[in-house]
Amino acid sequence: MYQHNKNRTGTKRFVYFSAEENQDQNHIKSKDHDSQNIPNEMLEKLLQAIGRESLRERTPNLQQLEQILKDVISNEPEFSDSAKQGVKKGQTMEIDDEDREDLEMPIVTQLIQRGYLKDSQKWLSSKGFISIGGKILNDIMKALKTGDFGLHETLSHGSGSLLIDTTRKYEIGDDIRLLNVPRSLLNTVQRMAKKPDQIKIPLDLEINDLEEYETMQDIRIALVYCIDLSSTMRYSSMFGDMTRIEAAKRALWSLFLLNRKYFPSDSIYIVGFGALASKVAPQDIPYLQTFEPGSDFLHYTNYQAAFRLAKKILQKDGALNRRIVLITDGHPSACFIEDKKEQDKILSQRPYSHFYVPDKETIETMKDNKDLSLDTSSGNLVYLCYRYRQVDQYIGERTIAEAKKCRSLGIE
Repeated sequence: MYQHNKNRTGTKRFVYFSAEENQDQNHIKSKDHDSQNIPNEMLEKLLQAIGRESLRERTPNLQQLEQILKDVISNEPEFSDSAKQGVKKGQTMEIDDEDREDLEMPIVTQLIQRGYLKDSQKWLSSKGFISIGGKILNDIMKALKTGDFGLHETLSHGSGSLLIDTTRKYEIGDDIRLLNVPRSLLNTVQRMAKKPDQIKIPLDLEINDLEEYETMQDIRIALVYCIDLSSTMRYSSMFGDMTRIEAAKRALWSLFLLNRKYFPSDSIYIVGFGALASKVAPQDIPYLQTFEPGSDFLHYTNYQAAFRLAKKILQKDGALNRRIVLITDGHPSACFIEDKKEQDKILSQRPYSHFYVPDKETIETMKDNKDLSLDTSSGNLVYLCYRYRQVDQYIGERTIAEAKKCRSLGIE
């Protein structure tokens, strides 16, 4: 066999080599490529494991994830020994971290090469986020019973941007572009056929012959999912070994992808909240953590903070239909106090009451450690009162009042 190249003078040079040598090189490349590939049946198990680990309250780093995935492979008897060895012979990589350099991570490396992971503290790539979230959604859907399938619907027909199959009589002043021409011509022919005269071309159309397509308004929704990050969310749930926050993140991840798949024109936003609230990027859903109980008091549950931030977000969106969905485990235990007079009134009735003013250092720490930009513009004095299985009357009233404000603005 030969290969020809063209030099700068325009003359051709031919390079001859053995066909057998070329086949051997291709065989070697193919073998190396195969050794770096994870079998599909094994990949499914690994992605399931990654999904479980990404939802943990404490997300493992890449080194820990590698060991977890190795254990998954070792504990699966259906995987052949050759497939297991093929994974273990993968490439190695270096992590830019002084504490863990030159670590061999063949499984993680291959998943990075295939686009599911990335070399980062938040190691799920966009492909991994969608693929693993889709598998979680499928698991949830399989557990549901058969029922009616519904979409965004409206019962109102009239002026809108979407054509529907039904027609109605044309009225003078309607948009002529909506005419159903075939139906209108058929009406003319049927009318003329009832007369003894022969049908002639061109047809003589009358206004009563005309029909037009009906339309309906396209429904777009702006939706804010508010997820509770208070300290009680770290407790166990009814879903096996999952904590409440893990179950909540699993549900939120699935809901986000469900909206994205079936209603791509909708605007979806995420808010995480404790005593204060913060906007959250959708791809950060797996990494959300509860607030630690401590001196900063962020671990309380302030529905009012979630409502106010969600309201700000929705007011900037142009959608006519706006919704807030709250994902929580209980009831509010905090609310905003508007002024010193209100604080004094509470203290006169409840001398044991606690109040919290977020400090700049705490706000910056949350930004650096958890990538949360806490919203302090909605309120900077928080009344705290946790009662077991009860809601403080003042907090309850303030929370309901905030919900009514949202409702008055057309936010459901």
